[in-house]
Amino acid sequence: MTKVKTPKVLVLVGYGINCDYETQIAFEKAGAEAQRVHINELISNEQKMEDYHIFFIPGGFSYGDELGAGKILANKLMFYLKDDLLQFIADEKLVGGHCNGAQVMAKAGLIPALIDYQTQQLTLTMNETARYEDRWVHVKNVSEKCVWTKNLPPMQVPVAHGEGRFYSKEPELIQKLEKNDQIALIYTLPDGTTPAQGTFPYNPNGSVADIAGICDPTGRVFAQMPHPERFISLVNHPHWTKKVRNLIREGTNIRQISWDGDGLLLFKNAVNYAKEHLL
Repeated sequence: MTKVKTPKVLVLVGYGINCDYETQIAFEKAGAEAQRVHINELISNEQKMEDYHIFFIPGGFSYGDELGAGKILANKLMFYLKDDLLQFIADEKLVGGHCNGAQVMAKAGLIPALIDYQTQQLTLTMNETARYEDRWVHVKNVSEKCVWTKNLPPMQVPVAHGEGRFYSKEPELIQKLEKNDQIALIYTLPDGTTPAQGTFPYNPNGSVADIAGICDPTGRVFAQMPHPERFISLVNHPHWTKKVRNLIREGTNIRQISWDGDGLLLFKNAVNYAKEHLL
């Protein structure tokens, strides 16, 4: 790879993916050069995965969620691009996905990867409410291993999904993830610290162990259900004017207010890692 000064991010585009522009902007705001690349451009070798430092699968409804959310795109990735993906991971680069991207990654076997990066071990299935959940939730980082979430403070971020429940029919798998520090984000109560313990709406989908995001054993491959790309600026929050007024009442100079949204920190983590380890 030609030496570059700025990490390059491949934001995957395909049929039904609809969070690609927001994701591109989030990475650019975090200091990367992000490019939207259609999956067919990778398959035809018009674009090469090896030319990038971060590979990211955005949210949406790829292929209309036929056969289950993310299943068709997962099959297409592993049928046509498995070798490229495995080499990308072997090169210690970063792979991430949110919402539909997380569903794809789980069904492709990219997470949790306790066996390898192509064997599905868990799934993301129907919300316990049996309906689409579109709301703001509180999450916190509980992993020292995950590159994407390391040192993140408690965050408030939106979710929007119908099949967001992390589930495994083998309870011992969840125990292994906990022991191996692969559970990266969990849903919490509004205080930002107390686990939701499955309580709706704080855990919006009924995920086992309140899981909102998990990583692979290396901490570099990460999938989550929340949408951090939808909160990269304070003005993305529905109560942003109230937040600003409260800060001013507390004596904060308006010029000292940070206008970054909570979700931007996650993208900065990934970009900073790439700058330090991959350039």
